[in-house]
Amino acid sequence: MLLSPAQAAAAAERWDSIATVGGSGCPVLAVDLRGASRFSIGPATHDAFGVSMHMLPWVNIAVVDPVPDASLAALIDAFDIVLCEHPSETERIVGSTVISVDDAEAEVDRLRQTVSASPQASVALVQLLRLCEHTTIEQALHGESLTYAVLQTGATFQSWLAGRTPAPVVDDERVVEMDRDGGLLTITLNRPHRRNALNVAMRDQLSEALELLDLDTSLDGAVLRGNGPNFSAGGDLDEFGSTPSPAVGHHVRTVASLPRLVHRVRDRLRVHVHGSCVGAGIELPAFAHAVIADPDTTFRLPEIGFGLVPGAGGTVSVSRRCGRQRTAWWAISGVTLDANTARSWGLIDRIAAR
Repeated sequence: MLLSPAQAAAAAERWDSIATVGGSGCPVLAVDLRGASRFSIGPATHDAFGVSMHMLPWVNIAVVDPVPDASLAALIDAFDIVLCEHPSETERIVGSTVISVDDAEAEVDRLRQTVSASPQASVALVQLLRLCEHTTIEQALHGESLTYAVLQTGATFQSWLAGRTPAPVVDDERVVEMDRDGGLLTITLNRPHRRNALNVAMRDQLSEALELLDLDTSLDGAVLRGNGPNFSAGGDLDEFGSTPSPAVGHHVRTVASLPRLVHRVRDRLRVHVHGSCVGAGIELPAFAHAVIADPDTTFRLPEIGFGLVPGAGGTVSVSRRCGRQRTAWWAISGVTLDANTARSWGLIDRIAAR
């Protein structure tokens, strides 16, 4: 159900009750802005509605015209997700974070279903992205870690965790390889039997390699790659929830932050990705100054389905590359992006020649 601007403004005044949002109880507010302008909505209502958008504990979705009224630009920008059935003109007029859809109403219904399945994580994600947009990298990473820790105590994640049977994995001693050729350091993720999933050992060894890059001024730079068919399947699911407590996990992420380290050496780091890049497998590379992808590379952020938000810096790195609104849609929808879409969004910098 799409609300009119007037209905949405009325709902925003009663934001303490999600039951007011279309009467469904689902924390999604979807507004039809097609054919609207600041003056048809009413300047006072328009201004009040725009201010409240940043506070509402809902996922706010706008459906807009191919060429929306220019007076709506600020209001459209306040939404968490913006959909349009004719994106080329919309992207030219409104900006670069509009999502192309064939059927806006159908896409709203699909997003409602996803949010309903993981409401706390979905709302926490958009609230976090709103805050991260206006903070430093360090502050944004701190906020992401806190949000991730809180959601680990939630029913959705705990239910997902209870349904898993972790498999014992035996790794070689070294899961990150380093090779120096003159001034170039090549760092290779080397758990191909686990799709280069990021476990504690890989995290620690990758941190060591990046610390070397940071401290050794004789190095011109580094290239990060992955061994095997995939660059990285993200965090090792068999280690999810294995920290003594969410508080301890937050402390570890704060004291030894791999995302912060990648960001610190970003100007000297180039990442070559291929195959599947899931979760941390794109969240960490997105901090680097250059990300080059093979033509068949795919990208996915699955964390909302676990009842979590991206926890390897993705709400910071991805949103700064793709924009807050596209990041929200991508993470909530759970879709897989191909290399061409990733390039057009700015998620990667170049597609390698075959």
